[in-house]
Amino acid sequence: TYETSTPVSSQNQPNLRIPGPVPLPDDVLAIAGSQMINHRGSGYADMLDRMTKNLKTVFMTKNDVYFITSSGTGAMETAVVNTISPGDKVLSIIIGAFGERFAEIAEAYGAETTRISFDLGEAADLDKVRKTLKGMNGVKAVIFTHNESSTGVSNPLADLCEVIHEETDALILVDAVSSAGGVPIAVDAWGIDVVATASQKSWISPPGISMVTFSEKAWKAHATSTTPKYYLDIEQYEDHLKIGQP
Repeated sequence: TYETSTPVSSQNQPNLRIPGPVPLPDDVLAIAGSQMINHRGSGYADMLDRMTKNLKTVFMTKNDVYFITSSGTGAMETAVVNTISPGDKVLSIIIGAFGERFAEIAEAYGAETTRISFDLGEAADLDKVRKTLKGMNGVKAVIFTHNESSTGVSNPLADLCEVIHEETDALILVDAVSSAGGVPIAVDAWGIDVVATASQKSWISPPGISMVTFSEKAWKAHATSTTPKYYLDIEQYEDHLKIGQP
């Protein structure tokens, strides 16, 4: 147990290799502790514009990207609530606790969720995923975790996307909370519709901000989604991005 009576900085804190939140460098801590700015002013609008462009670069995408004031779970819920409707068929590929969480979110919003689970410590088997997809008709979305921080195992993201595209026209919704920013994710090249991530892991930032990518195909699904939504409605984030406000 690490105990201290003085403020902890990146120089005197233990260097723990844990899923996160990660230890923050002193320059990040200094910025986080600085004075607030007007979140409806031009300075914020300029910052949001730069961050949005940079986020697209990291994800190698021309798709829309958004910053959301929520945890990583909020980003996962954003992916689901904006693209599915109650009764839609969803395949959830599960290799650990956060894959289970993704399935639970889909079920909470009324999706007809089929689970395909793999042993802890193992990545998804591509042949089993392919076989499962072949046995499903009208699947609306496939959801799964890229890097399962409960076990430290990463799914073969590019290969999984390839299998899904070969077998179905389903949306691909990816929980990349603990991988994005640390592992390359080629959103456009791999045809991913929504990537959900959050600030407190590979992005080396304080918790509380999540990010999502949103494809044209995801927008089409949003247009027909009957799932009730408000705070996580991606259309509100698009409207506020246009005026440079949170």
